[in-house]
Amino acid sequence: MSLSRPLYSLFGSYLEQLFNHPVRTKCVTAAFLATTANVTSQRISGAKKLNQHSVFAYGLFGLIFGGTVPHYFYQIVERLFSHDLRFRKFFLFLSERLAFAPLYQFLSLYFLSLFEGNSHSTAIKNVEKLFWPVLRANWRYLSLAVYLNIAYVPPMFRSISSGIIAFIWVVYIAQKRRRHQEKLAAAEKTK
Repeated sequence: MSLSRPLYSLFGSYLEQLFNHPVRTKCVTAAFLATTANVTSQRISGAKKLNQHSVFAYGLFGLIFGGTVPHYFYQIVERLFSHDLRFRKFFLFLSERLAFAPLYQFLSLYFLSLFEGNSHSTAIKNVEKLFWPVLRANWRYLSLAVYLNIAYVPPMFRSISSGIIAFIWVVYIAQKRRRHQEKLAAAEKTK
């Protein structure tokens, strides 16, 4: 019982910030979740030492894009599809899967590579190699979670449930990118 009071207080403060300062709160939350997901991914893969550049890149991406892009995208589609539209939730789901997911995957692959200190050409090569496999995996594995989030979670709380989904997804992307970078490093050594 004594532990639940601080947790309820913390959650209440978070909801208050989410209501009063939605973009800022979502950006900070996304930065925290992206950073911890990257650290989790590195720990799962058995890294002896944390790649600080990668941790920084994920945190910076979450801070800049992780709160703003989803916030404004969902604001636009909420206004685009009126509440009396038949199959509204289905259209929200389709717009998320067909417009938001590809755009966000592109942004994440490109800017994560740049934030890790790679050149523009390396970032583009990274996107060319990973975009379609990552997007197909996103569509395959996250579509049900996204639909449930749109259909049953009130808009104010979608950022919290999206954050949980994003945490799992960032662990997956970090693993996929790490394997790709290891293959590139091995190919360079054999040259």
